[in-house]
Amino acid sequence: MLKKLSKQLNGEDWTWNNLNTVCWAIGSISGSMVAKQESKFLVMVIRYLFKLSQIAKRKDNKAVIACNIMYVVGQYPRILRAHWKFLKFIVKKLFEFMHVTHPGVQDMACNTFLKIVQKCKHKFVIVKVGENEPFVSLLLTTLRTTITDLEPHQIHSFYESVGNMIQVESDPHKRDEYLQRLMELPNQKWAEIIGQARRSVDYLKDPDVIRAVLNILQTNTSAATSLGTYFLPQITLIFLDMLHVYSMYSELISTSIAQGGPYASRTSPVKLFRSVKRETLKLIETFLDKAEDQPHIGKQFVTPMMDPVLGDYARNVPEARESEVLSLFATIINKYKKSMINDVPSIFEAVFACTLEMIRKNFEDYPEHRLKFLSLLQAMATHCFKALINLSSKQIMDAIIWAFRHTERNIAEAGLNLLLEMLKKFQDSKLCNEFYNTYFLTIEQEIFAVLTDTFHKPGFKLHVLVLQHLFCMVESWVVTVPLWDITTVADPYPSNGMFVREYTINLLCTSFPNMTAAEVTQFVAGLFESRADLSSFKNHIRDFLVQSKEFSAHDNKDLYAEEAAAQRERERQRMLSIPGLIAPNETEDDLVDS
Repeated sequence: MLKKLSKQLNGEDWTWNNLNTVCWAIGSISGSMVAKQESKFLVMVIRYLFKLSQIAKRKDNKAVIACNIMYVVGQYPRILRAHWKFLKFIVKKLFEFMHVTHPGVQDMACNTFLKIVQKCKHKFVIVKVGENEPFVSLLLTTLRTTITDLEPHQIHSFYESVGNMIQVESDPHKRDEYLQRLMELPNQKWAEIIGQARRSVDYLKDPDVIRAVLNILQTNTSAATSLGTYFLPQITLIFLDMLHVYSMYSELISTSIAQGGPYASRTSPVKLFRSVKRETLKLIETFLDKAEDQPHIGKQFVTPMMDPVLGDYARNVPEARESEVLSLFATIINKYKKSMINDVPSIFEAVFACTLEMIRKNFEDYPEHRLKFLSLLQAMATHCFKALINLSSKQIMDAIIWAFRHTERNIAEAGLNLLLEMLKKFQDSKLCNEFYNTYFLTIEQEIFAVLTDTFHKPGFKLHVLVLQHLFCMVESWVVTVPLWDITTVADPYPSNGMFVREYTINLLCTSFPNMTAAEVTQFVAGLFESRADLSSFKNHIRDFLVQSKEFSAHDNKDLYAEEAAAQRERERQRMLSIPGLIAPNETEDDLVDS
């Protein structure tokens, strides 16, 4: 590799592709040498690359070399952690590259800075020998100058990087001081916008103002991503003003749609207004997701959002409802679990009926709402089931059945996962008999319908799990009330298991008229015999499907997807054991700072 680099240096083998290739190879063997040998090797590589940069005349050549320098150093965090002066030199070089406006260089500089900080963050918050202050403090002093030439998305990346540094500062006072200094520039602009908006809401209509608000919110989101709980002082500072701005833009959107009809939601001004609402929700969700599991934090933010966010969602026309509201409250319930149980009825009332009305008309409209709606129901079922069962179980089951009938794989899987969660929860509930008496046969019929439909093959694994659960339930006598209609059956069945066997045989004979009653009876008997062993149960169903006419002429690889995924993971683990087969940036670096 060093020989190939020397040929680049003397011009004998110089091309962009050759340089990119050898630098990728150099990066790919990170961690395959002992530290001393690797350190010596990396220093020689960097010397070659800097010499190459010095003799390059054209700007595009210099840019390619700069990007390769950044790539290589980003692949060797172990060496950077062990040599502070080298790390500091590299970071300052990255700051220089952030002022190079040649396409791609600034992006590479910001991405490499983030990668290095994530691996070496502790090194930036301690005072090194011979220095007066931690590097992070010096960086914050010169922050305005460092980011002056960066585009907004690059600034967001930079803020996430610095947030990673601040996050590992152990002194709370220093940490809060660093955070305040980091957010000083966006906070100044935010205060100016809020002041103008309070004087006139029309100020918020200006596209430049909207872009400024978006930029501030995105900068905060980036910092929250890396700071987590320690971002609390900053979001507390701007939270109520954020909700106020959210409500202002909601009013502007509602006014626009009232005047221009539903199509007004597709106009550029309304799209910009809605982008602010989405970014506000994303910031809150990011913070609550990254913050530590402390219920008082959740309560602090949920209560003020009930009317500005949930009330707004319920009141708005369908075209103006933000799907991010659903994902935000799913995140909150997943995060704060049972402590949210008293809030579930209010959340359910605000979003359930109006969202279901939007999405159940067909399988195409409002695709983002569909998946996020199911994620919210899943969160409620998993963590606040006691609150959920007091609400409309018929509406919930209708939504679940609609979902797993869906031909969109993600939505169908979300519906099936939610169904499994509900089945398990009701099994241990006082309402077990009532629920299974009402829905057992409907669920079995609907699952067999999608299982034997070639459009739903990707859901095979989950279909099997649902059927296994149902058959185990009836054979274990957990359901103690009859599943058959006692008003129409003269002779009662000896058990629910015997009834379900006969019901399933009749169901499948109707669905597969090409199969004999004996074949179907043998299949159903096999289902009950293998129910306790998932692997046997799955193979039994798979064999039945493959032999049927509906599946025999199709590609059935989806029925074997689980086994194929396990084989791919075994192959990946084998490749991970050989340095260089998988690039280091595709693996988790488990080294910690010394």
